[in-house]
Amino acid sequence: MKFLFVHQNFPGQFLHIARHLAASKQHDLVFVTEPNDNAMAGVRKVPYAKPPPAASEAHIAARELDGGVRRAEAVGRTAANLKTLGYEPDMIVGHHGWGEMLNLHDVWPKVPMLGYMEFYYQPIGIDVGFDPEFPIGVDDFPRIRAKNAINHIALNLLGEGQAPTAWQISTYPEWARKRINMVWEGVHLDVCKPNPKIRRAPLTIGGMTIAPTDKLVTYVSRDLEPYRGFPLMMRAVPHLLKARKDIKVVMIGGDGVSYGNPPPDGGTWRDVMIRELGAGFDPSRVVFPGRVPYDLYLSALQRSDAHVYLTYPFVASWSLREALAVGCAIVGSDTQPVREFIAHGENGLLASFFDPAGLAESVLSIVGDPALGQKLRANARAYAEARLSMTDYLKSYVALIERMTGASLPFAPPEPAPGRARSKRPSTAKG
Repeated sequence: MKFLFVHQNFPGQFLHIARHLAASKQHDLVFVTEPNDNAMAGVRKVPYAKPPPAASEAHIAARELDGGVRRAEAVGRTAANLKTLGYEPDMIVGHHGWGEMLNLHDVWPKVPMLGYMEFYYQPIGIDVGFDPEFPIGVDDFPRIRAKNAINHIALNLLGEGQAPTAWQISTYPEWARKRINMVWEGVHLDVCKPNPKIRRAPLTIGGMTIAPTDKLVTYVSRDLEPYRGFPLMMRAVPHLLKARKDIKVVMIGGDGVSYGNPPPDGGTWRDVMIRELGAGFDPSRVVFPGRVPYDLYLSALQRSDAHVYLTYPFVASWSLREALAVGCAIVGSDTQPVREFIAHGENGLLASFFDPAGLAESVLSIVGDPALGQKLRANARAYAEARLSMTDYLKSYVALIERMTGASLPFAPPEPAPGRARSKRPSTAKG
C-alpha cells in the first residue's frame, strides 16, 4: 500500500506505526512535514515551507484558524505537486491539530483519511480554569471556543478520527465521538522495563550522584510548567527534604512552555519556583538535568524509589505509560487523564493536585514502606504488560487501516525501538 502521513514535526505520534509499516518493506511511505533533521528508514520525507504566521490584524479568536488554513494551503499545494508527479496514496494518516489535512480531500477525494483528534477545548470544566492559581477571565472564553474551529472542519471531512484514550474522546461533543476511534497507545515493553541491577551502583545525573542507599524521587515533563504540575511538585520538595535526609530529587524536563503561558514577569517557571521556595530548596539534593538522553531518562525511572506524574485534565504524557512499563511506584495527580491509567492503591497512588503536603505524604508512604513500593512497582509492570503492549497497539492500528481501506496487511511483531532523547519529542497538542 501507499501511505501518506502528515505531521508538522515528523514523525510526531506516528513514530511507531510508520516504523512498523516501513519495516515490513511491503509499503510505500511518504511523510509530509516541515523540514527537520529526523529520519526513518523506509520513509520518504516531503517537506513543505512553514507558512507565515496568522495575520496580526486578525481577531485574536480567529488567529489559530487563520494559521491552520495557511498550513492547509501549504500542504495542499505540496499534495497537488505529488499528484502531478503521479503519486496516488491508498491511505492518508495525519494529525488534525494544525489544520494541515484540511485540503487533502480536495486533492484526493476518494482516499480514506484517518486524522488524529487529540483534544476538544472547552472554556470551563477541563483544563482551562482548573488551577485557581492561574485564573482565566470570561473575556478569553471566545478565543478558547474558537480553538475548536479546525476540530469542527476536520470532523466534517470525509474520513474518520482517532484518539489514544477514552478520556480524550470524552472531551468531544457527544455527536462527534462516534466519528473517533480509540487506538490505545503502547510502549516497547522490552525497552521500558524494570532493571533491579541499577540499584546496586551509584547513578549520576545532573551532576548529582545517587548512592544505592539514597531514596530517589523522580519527576518528568517535556517542560517544567504548571500544566504538568511543576509548581505543586516544587512545593512538595521542602516537605520531602525535611522528612528524610536520604531523599534526593531529580526533575527531568526543559525550561520552555509546551502548554499554557510563560511566567508573567518573564524567565522560567523553574526560576519562579526556586525563588518562592527560598531556603526550602537545597540544590545539593535537588537537580534539574534538563532534557536528557533517552537511556539516562530510562535509568532514572528504573532507579526511582517514587515517581511523581502530575497533569491538569489534559492529554496524558507518554512518560506516564513508560513509567508504568518500567515498573515505577507512581504518585499521580487525581485528575481524569491519570485515573484512566492508575487505580489508587493498586498500580499507583493518586494525590490531590492542590495539596503539596499531601503529595509529599504519598511519596513518603512509598519511600518508607518497602512492601507498598514493591506492590505498586509489580502491579505497574503487570498493568503495562496487560494494557500497554506495543504489539497490541500496532495490531489495533493495522486493523483500523484494514477496515477503512479493505486491504489485508500481514502483521509481524515490532522490533525494539532505538533510543531517543527524552523530552525532545515535538509538541503534540496546543495549549
